[in-house]
Amino acid sequence: MSSTVATFEKLLTERYSCRAFLPQPVPTATIERILALAQRTPSWCNAQPWQAHITRGAATEGFRRQLFEYASIHKPEPEYPFPREYRGVYLERRRACGFQLYESVGIARGDREASARQTMENFRLFGAPHAMIVTTDEALGVYGVLDCGAWVNNFMLAARALGVASIAQAALAAHPKLVRDFFGIAQDRRIVCGMSFGYEDAARPVNRFRTARTAIADVVRWVDE
Repeated sequence: MSSTVATFEKLLTERYSCRAFLPQPVPTATIERILALAQRTPSWCNAQPWQAHITRGAATEGFRRQLFEYASIHKPEPEYPFPREYRGVYLERRRACGFQLYESVGIARGDREASARQTMENFRLFGAPHAMIVTTDEALGVYGVLDCGAWVNNFMLAARALGVASIAQAALAAHPKLVRDFFGIAQDRRIVCGMSFGYEDAARPVNRFRTARTAIADVVRWVDE
């Protein structure tokens, strides 16, 4: 195996959704390096539709406080609908992930009150020193969203390569009114998702579980004729 492939495999294996961060901020130079790497993401017609709003310092604390308070009393109203339902293997995988998460933080199966509290940790940014909101041009539709998804993935891999942990969060796009007001996002932009990032708190059990990946045979069909 070449060193390039080995390095790429290592990044893919080591990246995970971090749910407990240290308060230490990431140096701006490091964030800018991550952004420069993510900017190499391919996009339809090279449109590069992604735009990111990134908090630091007092802005992170202000956003954390306002978002948690807002999410505590308002129902989600995302600009891009959340999945209508999870069924079949998708439901199985979602449940398996949820059970792993709850077990890691000591939540018993069926304890809905405790699981709801854990869900609300999304709006505390899991203690991260930085939050990010990713938007696309509304005229680009679903393909602008796909391009943003590729950019988000590359940001997370670049971050991992530089020792920075992250978690992509649909939850941060669940309350667009608050998000738009806080960041001053124009009406021709659509909020795709958010992200929390920083340095992982390796001592927290919630950061120790890893989700599984299904076999290639389950997701690929070869066509020879």
